[in-house]
Amino acid sequence: MEKSDLIIIGAGPGGYETAVEAAAHGKTVTLIERAQPGGTCLNRGCITTKALCRSAEVAMTLAEAADYGFSAANSVLDFPVVMQRKDRIVGELREGVATLLKDVNVINGEARFKTPAIVEVDGQEYTAPEIIIATGSAPAMLPIESKELCLTSDEILSLDTLPKSLCVIGGGVIGMEFASVFAAFGVEVTVVEYCKEILPPFDAEIAKRLRMSLKRRGINIITGAEVKSISAGPVVNYSVKGKEKTVEAEAVLMAVGRQPVVPEGLADLGVKFNRRAIAVNDDMTVKFEDGKAPSDVKLYAIGDVNGRCMLAHAATMHGKVALGLTSLTDVIPSAVFTYPECAMVGLTEEKCAELGRNVKIGKATFRANGKALAMGEPDGLVKVIADAETDELLGCHICGAHAADLVQEIATAMQAGLKASAISSTVHAHPTLGEVVLSAIPK
Repeated sequence: MEKSDLIIIGAGPGGYETAVEAAAHGKTVTLIERAQPGGTCLNRGCITTKALCRSAEVAMTLAEAADYGFSAANSVLDFPVVMQRKDRIVGELREGVATLLKDVNVINGEARFKTPAIVEVDGQEYTAPEIIIATGSAPAMLPIESKELCLTSDEILSLDTLPKSLCVIGGGVIGMEFASVFAAFGVEVTVVEYCKEILPPFDAEIAKRLRMSLKRRGINIITGAEVKSISAGPVVNYSVKGKEKTVEAEAVLMAVGRQPVVPEGLADLGVKFNRRAIAVNDDMTVKFEDGKAPSDVKLYAIGDVNGRCMLAHAATMHGKVALGLTSLTDVIPSAVFTYPECAMVGLTEEKCAELGRNVKIGKATFRANGKALAMGEPDGLVKVIADAETDELLGCHICGAHAADLVQEIATAMQAGLKASAISSTVHAHPTLGEVVLSAIPK
């Protein structure tokens, strides 16, 4: 049996970054990964889709070349080259991850729990006084007839030809990113979303703004629709407002969220689950059904597998919490890399109303910003929410160019406990998109 100070199962952002951090603090670390280092984020998620987003952005810029003083060029999309570029970027980053793990004992294989303190991989047993489960998540599927006719978010990243039409089931982050990308590539896109608005976790005003922007780009978005089944074609059968309708497309993407991947054998050890996710305490320690954790090992679960926040950067933060290097925070920005981008941090206006918070709200449009107009990016809105009495920053919501970058200023201020006045009293460079955030600070 091989022993180490720490075992980590899963080499996604939460797993490998925690492994590197632990090794830097002098721990002997065994990192077990069944596939490739980098996890979903690098190989089938964040990075892969961002590579496609960049190609989509170039496609849209070329389509508008005349507006910038260039004669229309005969630019033709070479989809295989787009996918090759994506694979090349992933390969480079994967090599970088392997370099970072030089001081970590990396084991390739499927981990299975024999006891809370013993993990088996291909017949070899490993043990440690601390074990971190960082096994991530996999695409979820609706329990409907012929769902196997749909592509998952993993499979669509392996296409070698571009479909002429695409129906996306699900208007969340994953679905809207793919819808935006494929529409930019000239694909006829229809989105079918169960909720009354796309991006359900986002501020309703921001989500509506994105929906209207995407509709202007030709994306057909159907909300309040329940998908019933998939038929040969493929054809998506759904109901909306009591009426049965269909969408036929060359390809169908099922993008209805993700579900935790739990290591084999763990459920037999009395671990407590919250739906399908491993239930954890605020220090990321695993909860047990009888309330009594095993005495010979500390079990942790970080990232998607604990279901708290399915974002790569949340997994990294969870890992630091598990190592005792930081405290848990709920100030976690999130972004959607559509065109235009959307980003948020903190409470939405709807949540503030639900909690009975007395708030003040400031808004500013990109159209009034010189840099945005010079960039050709006038479509955008920044919305900042603060407590009306204490001036505490409660949230920021953005739809517009570089939203994912802009929201970080408010996230940093919120984490530091700064007031809204701290932003409004800070000199912002001109001309920059950051001035839109400044203009949105409520007085």
